[in-house]
Amino acid sequence: MTTVADLLIDRLLDWGVDTIFSLPGDGINGIYEALRTNRDRITLVLVRHEESAALAACGYAKFTRRLGVCLATSGPGGIHLLNGLYDAKCDGQPVLAITGHTFHDLIGTHYQQDVNLDKLFSDVAAYSERVMGPAHVRNVVDEAIKTAISRRTVAHLTIPKDVQDWSADGQLSKANVPGHSGDLYSDPLPLPSRALLEKAAAILNSGTKIAILAGRGCLGARDEIIQLADTLAAPIVKPLLGKGVVPDDHPLTTGGIGLLGTAPSQEALETCDTLIIAGSSFPYIEFYPKPGQARAVQIDLDTSRIGLRYPAEVGLVGQCWDVLRALLPLVRHKTDRTFLQKMQTRMAEWNALLEARGSRTDVPMKPQVAVRALNEFLADDAIICCDTGTVTTWVARHIAMKGTMQFSASGTLATMANGLPYSLGAGIAYPERQIVCIAGDGGFSMLMSELATLVKYALPVKIIVLKNNLLGMIKWEQLAFEGNPQYGVDLQPIDFAACARSCGATGFSVEDPAGLRDVYRQAFAHPGPVVVEAVIDPLEAPLPGKITMEQAWQFAKAVARGQEDRWDLMKSLLLNKIREVV
Repeated sequence: MTTVADLLIDRLLDWGVDTIFSLPGDGINGIYEALRTNRDRITLVLVRHEESAALAACGYAKFTRRLGVCLATSGPGGIHLLNGLYDAKCDGQPVLAITGHTFHDLIGTHYQQDVNLDKLFSDVAAYSERVMGPAHVRNVVDEAIKTAISRRTVAHLTIPKDVQDWSADGQLSKANVPGHSGDLYSDPLPLPSRALLEKAAAILNSGTKIAILAGRGCLGARDEIIQLADTLAAPIVKPLLGKGVVPDDHPLTTGGIGLLGTAPSQEALETCDTLIIAGSSFPYIEFYPKPGQARAVQIDLDTSRIGLRYPAEVGLVGQCWDVLRALLPLVRHKTDRTFLQKMQTRMAEWNALLEARGSRTDVPMKPQVAVRALNEFLADDAIICCDTGTVTTWVARHIAMKGTMQFSASGTLATMANGLPYSLGAGIAYPERQIVCIAGDGGFSMLMSELATLVKYALPVKIIVLKNNLLGMIKWEQLAFEGNPQYGVDLQPIDFAACARSCGATGFSVEDPAGLRDVYRQAFAHPGPVVVEAVIDPLEAPLPGKITMEQAWQFAKAVARGQEDRWDLMKSLLLNKIREVV
C-alpha cells in the first residue's frame, strides 16, 4: 500500500532532494518506513541531536546552494530543530524542516508530545503548514519548497503520525485539480532599469575615495567584483560571510570588517566618500561610514534590505553578478588611485603584523599560531567551517582564502556549536573535498557527539579544537564591553583527543608550536576523521583592528573592579604591543 509518507518522499524526490538529516522518533516512524523503502534514491543521515540536523541542513545549503532538508519527530524533536533553523533564516539559506505530530484526532487534547509545531514554527518559517491527508501532500510540499528557495529562508511541514500511514487513495476536494502544482521554480532574475543603473554609475564616477562592501551575495560574482574594484580603484572590504568572495592575498582587498576585521578595512570605511554595498546586510552599523559621509549604492536581491544598514542613494535589486555585469560598462576607469594605494600600504603593514603574531613560538601557544599554520595544509578547494567565539576572530584574520575555497560561519545568529554540524553537511555533499572544522572548546563540546556521525559515514573531516578551558568571547565581552570582571566562563577541561578516539576517530593533542606542523601533517594525511586538540593561551585577547576609547575604558574598569588575572592580562597585552613595535 502506498501511504501519505510515500507521497511525501516521492514529491521530495521530484524536487531533486537526495539528502535528509534526521534523528528518528515514533512521531515520524511512517516517514522512516518510506525512507527505508526508498533508501536507494535518498540518503538518510542519522545525527545524534536534532539541532545538529538543522545546522547540518543549513551548512549543506550554504555550501551547495541547494535546498537543505531536516526531519525530526513530534514535540521535543521539533523543538530541538529551532536553533539551526533560525541560523538558516538569519543567513538567508533555503531549508525545509519536516516534523511529526501526535495523532490527528488527539491534537489539542494535552496528549503526549502534543506540541503545536506549526504554530511554534510560525516565526522561523516563512511557510508552516500541517498536512491534512493524502490529497494535501503534493500541494504543500510544492508550496513549502518554492517558498524556501525563492525567499532563501525556512519552510516547515508537520504531519500527524497516523496520517503518515494513511492510504494514498484519499479523495480530492472538488476544488483541488490533480497535478495543478509543479515541481519547478524559476528565479525571476530581476534587473534594475537603465535609468537606475545610469544614476548609480554617475555616483560612482563622481567619487574619489570609493570602497566596496562585498558580502555573501557576491560569492558567485568574484570576477565582476574584482573588475569593478580595479576600474574604480576601490578596496574590497569583506564581511565575515563574504570571506570567500576574493582570495585574501588579492591586492584589491583589505580583508574583513568589524570586531574581527582588519584596521585597513575599518579605515577604508571611515574615510571613503562613496560606498558600494553589494550582497551584504552586515549587521554592525557602527562600522559603516557615518550617515552623510558617503554616497551609497546598494545591490541586493531583496528589496526590503535596501537602506537597511546605511542610507542608500540608489538601490539596485537583483543578483549581484547580473547587476554588476549591467553596471560595469557604465563606470569609468579611475586614474587617481591614491585612496586604493594608501589602503594597500596599510594592508601590507597589517599583513606583516599578522605574520608576526602568527609566527610566535611562545608556550602556552597563541591561538593565531595554531590557526595560521593550517594554511600550509589547505587544498585550493577546501571547505572551512568555523564555529562561533574567539575562534571566529582568529579564523577570519589568519585563514587565507585561495582558489575555490569555501568558508562559512554562523553569521547573523552567531550561534555556538555550528562548526561541527556544518562540516557534516559539507562532508555529505562533497565527500571528495577537504573539509576542515575550526572550533573553540566551548562550542565544540556542545554537539561533539556528532564525531560519531562523522565516523559512521566515514567522512574525513579534520577538526581543530582551540582549547583554553574558557568561554573566551564571553570573557572579553564582560571585560571590554561591560567593564566587569569575568564570571561564569571557566570550563571543566575535556580531553578532546581521547574523546575522538573513543568515538572511533583519530585524536592528537599539541601544546608546543614546535610540534604543531608535524601534528597537522599527520592529521591531514590520515584518511578518516581527526580531532587535533590545540592547547592555547587563555590570556590572548581577540583585540579589534582598531580599539576604541570606550573599549579601553571598560577594560580598565574591569581591572580596577577585581579581574582575578588582571596582572597576567596586562602583562600579555603589554608584551604584545612591545613585540609589534620592535
